[in-house]
Amino acid sequence: MVVSVSSPATAVQVGTDPALPVSDGVVAFAGGLTILVLLGLSAFFSSSEIAMFSLPSHRIEAMVAEELPGAATLQELKDDPHRLLVTILVGNNLINIAMSSIATGLLALYVSSQSLAVFIATFGITALVLLFGESAPKSYAVENTESWARRIAGPLKLSEYVLLPLIVTFDYLTRQVNRVTGGRGEIESTYVTREEIRDIIETGERAGVLEEDEREMLQRIFRFTGTIAKEVMTPRLDMKAAPKDATIDEAIQACVQSNHTRLPVYDGSLDNVLGVVHISDLVREYSYGASDDVELEDLIQETLHVPESKNVDDLLAEMRETRMHMVIVIDEFGTTEGMVTMEDITEEIVGEILQSGEEEPVEVLDDRTATLNGEVNIDEVNERLDVDIPEGEEFETIAGFIFNRAGRLVEEGETIAYNGLEIHVERVENTRILGARLVKTDAYEAPQTAEPAADEEQ
Repeated sequence: MVVSVSSPATAVQVGTDPALPVSDGVVAFAGGLTILVLLGLSAFFSSSEIAMFSLPSHRIEAMVAEELPGAATLQELKDDPHRLLVTILVGNNLINIAMSSIATGLLALYVSSQSLAVFIATFGITALVLLFGESAPKSYAVENTESWARRIAGPLKLSEYVLLPLIVTFDYLTRQVNRVTGGRGEIESTYVTREEIRDIIETGERAGVLEEDEREMLQRIFRFTGTIAKEVMTPRLDMKAAPKDATIDEAIQACVQSNHTRLPVYDGSLDNVLGVVHISDLVREYSYGASDDVELEDLIQETLHVPESKNVDDLLAEMRETRMHMVIVIDEFGTTEGMVTMEDITEEIVGEILQSGEEEPVEVLDDRTATLNGEVNIDEVNERLDVDIPEGEEFETIAGFIFNRAGRLVEEGETIAYNGLEIHVERVENTRILGARLVKTDAYEAPQTAEPAADEEQ
């Protein structure tokens, strides 16, 4: 067999018969077409890496349970992540090297300098691979992780069979290198992120494993660590307290009015809280006291003064350690802002614990209307009503949002509009907003939420 390659001006002869010439144009066309095919395969392997290793295990299990096409093959590949990664890397590197070699050979037909041909081929193929073989396909895989992973599971399994000798060799070699260097052989980490756990919770609810109230409680636990004392406290205006010179009877009445078993006691003003008294001590002293000389100040127990920015999880640990059920919240100037009880913290996890006759903070009237307590937290409103009302640095409640939007004190009957929502102020006491009604108008658009990727290819 004779193969001859002429100069750029001549033809290329292939085979034993020199009378069968192949023009440079045909060679260039065939080579260019091959490079395009290889570029597509490079995009396939690059996107496969992102899709496969961005997909959490619980989503694969859910897809298998739903018997979605390709899910079983996908799970089989993910069962050995090290082998899967070697398959993708071997395939991708073989293709990229082949593209560079073919491009160099093609350029040699038209460029007299071999070094120049290598230089142009290297940078030209690198640019093509980065743009069309890496960046674009990986971006697509990130946006369509689940659907794309199921689509490419079969071709990836076929690639594993085709490249099996190379895969087995490099799989063994990389494991030995990891063993010698002390590197980890595992590809996937054993930890999961908070976002993945939230996704697991939502998946569990959709699959019927978790009830809605269980899902809500778990979601509250995640928010718990990011909550500060100011967000859960009873504000100063709602605090019931007694001066230190009040009588035992007056303190009992104040304690009953507050619906708490403990009552703050202050000297002069609420900015100087001395401590708290317990209703049991007050009743015992009032009913069974042996001495008439006992004063309220003698029954005061020590309490904590914490900054309004203190994390609630740290505050809970401190309250448990000091065995205190009520603490006073102060601002940066030492002024009393409110108080936090153990019940306030518990409600952050289990939800609102209503007293007898107490109104729901968020009451849904129909699909588009709900009544709101002015002091309800915006996070709770957003979650309950599937709306997207923003919080600000200076407010976390519906009343704060209304004041911020109005830029002044508001009166009963006023309406605040925001992104298709109308908030009608229904109850105002002095300067405080006690109640409002939220209405979703026809112009309202629900906040966009990410749909499961499994549905994207439907």
